[in-house]
Amino acid sequence: MAKKSIIINPLDNVAVALCDLKKGQTEQGVTLKEDITKGHKFALKDIKSGEHILKYGNPIAYATADIKEGCHVHTHNVHTNLSENLEYEYNKVSTPLGKVAGRKVNVYLRANGEVGIRNEIWVIPTVGCVNGQAKEIVERFKAECGEVGDGVFAYTHPYGCSQLGDDHERTKLILQKMVRHPNAGGVLVLGLGCENNQMAAFRQTLGAVDESRIKFLVCQEVEDEITSGVNLLKEIAVQVKRDKRVEKDISCLKVGLKCGGSDGLSGITANPLVGRFSDYIVAAGGTTVLSEVPEMFGAEQLLMNRAKDEKTFEKIVKLINDFKDYFRKNGQVVYENPSPGNKAGGITTLEDKSLGCTQKSGAGPVQDVVFDDGYITEKGLNLLNGPGNDMCAVTNIAAAGCHLVLFTTGRGTPFGGFVPTLKIATNSDLAKNKANWIDFNAGAVLESDFDVQLEKLVDLIVEVAGGKKTKNEINNTREIAIFKTGVTL
Repeated sequence: MAKKSIIINPLDNVAVALCDLKKGQTEQGVTLKEDITKGHKFALKDIKSGEHILKYGNPIAYATADIKEGCHVHTHNVHTNLSENLEYEYNKVSTPLGKVAGRKVNVYLRANGEVGIRNEIWVIPTVGCVNGQAKEIVERFKAECGEVGDGVFAYTHPYGCSQLGDDHERTKLILQKMVRHPNAGGVLVLGLGCENNQMAAFRQTLGAVDESRIKFLVCQEVEDEITSGVNLLKEIAVQVKRDKRVEKDISCLKVGLKCGGSDGLSGITANPLVGRFSDYIVAAGGTTVLSEVPEMFGAEQLLMNRAKDEKTFEKIVKLINDFKDYFRKNGQVVYENPSPGNKAGGITTLEDKSLGCTQKSGAGPVQDVVFDDGYITEKGLNLLNGPGNDMCAVTNIAAAGCHLVLFTTGRGTPFGGFVPTLKIATNSDLAKNKANWIDFNAGAVLESDFDVQLEKLVDLIVEVAGGKKTKNEINNTREIAIFKTGVTL
C-alpha cells in the first residue's frame, strides 16, 4: 500500500502528508487531531511555544504557540527564524560522487567549440519599441521560406530605453549573451535607432561574432525594415541549413536547475530527483547551475559548507549578503516569501522553501559562483546570482550558458524560457491533470524509487538534447524577462 505520510529526516518533529489525511487517522504512530491536506505538516510530538520546527533535519521555523501532537503545523502557529546578515563559518563537507557510465547526446557543434542542443534563428530587439517589427519579420520570413532549422522566433521585451545605471547595463548584457548563445544557429539583432541601447555600443562590447550568422539592422536607417529584416534572415538561413547534429558525450551539457510554484512535496520528490540528476551529470563531467538566491536563505550554510575551497565559500557569502542588501535597500524584509500558492501547497516559511529548493543541487561540491556579468566556465555545480522569479531566473540561467532548464513544479505553470524548459511535476495528480504542461512526473518516486525515475529522467534529457521538443516548445511558450532593480525615466 502506498505511503500516506513521510518523515524526511530522523531528527524531524513533523511529518508531511502525501495525500489528504482525516482527523482521527493514525499516521507515523500519531493520531491526527485535525484534517491534514496533502503536502502539509503535522506534529509528531508536543512542541512547546518557542521550540524549533525541524524538517529536513534543520530548523524551518519556531512555534508561536504550543502545538499538540497530531496537529497541523503551518503559518498559523509558527514563524520564520530568518533575520539580517549572519556570521558564516566554512565547515567543509566533502561528498565524493564517484564515477558513472557515460551517455551520448546528439548536438550541434559550433565553430568556437561550444555545442548547442537547438539550431534556431532568433530575432532579438535591442529595445521594446520594435517588438512588433521583430514579430512581423519572423512571420513574413516563415510565410516565404517556411521553418528553417529548429524554428525561427522573436524574443521581445519592454526594455532597452529610458533605463539608468545597472538596469541599462543588465539589459544590454542579457541580450548580448543571447546573441552568443549556442542554441541559436543565427541571430538578427533589431534596433530602432534612437534608444539608449544604441546598436554601435551594443556591437562594440558584444565582441567578435560570425557575421554570416549574426546580422544587425537599425529600423530608422532603412526604408522598409520588414523587407530588410526578412532578407537578412534569408542570409542567416543559408548557414543554418548546413548544420547537422553530431554525437558528443553528455558532459558537454550545461543544465539549469529551477523550481516554481512549489508545494509541500517539492523537497520530497522532484527536487531531490533533480539533485540526483545534478550529481549524475557532474560525476559524468558535466555542469549544473542553481540560481534563485532568495530561495537559498535559510539553507545557505549548507551550500557554503559544500564550497570546494575558502575562496568559493567567500563568493557564496557575498552572493547571499548582496541579495539581502538589495532587499533592505528597497525596504523589504529578507523573508518575504513563500508565495500564496506555496503556502496553499504546504510550504510554511522561507527556510522550509529553501531547504526544499536547494535539494536540486544534489550533494556534490560547489565549484564556482557566477555574478551578473559572468558565464558558466567551471564544470560541476555552479551557483548563479539572480532572483527567484520564474521568468527572470530562467532568463538568467539560460543567458549564463545553460542549454536547457529542469523546472520542478508542484502547482504547475505553462511558462518556458528561450531554451527548452523541461517541467517536472512533484505529484502525480498535477502530471495527470496538466499533461499539456508537464514533461516528467517525479511523483512516481513515491510508488517506485529514485534510481528507476533517475534513469527515466536521464533518458528524457538525452532525447531533449537530441531534438525532442519539451511541452513549452510544443505550446510555443517562450519568454524572456530581464531583472530590473533601478529607475525608469
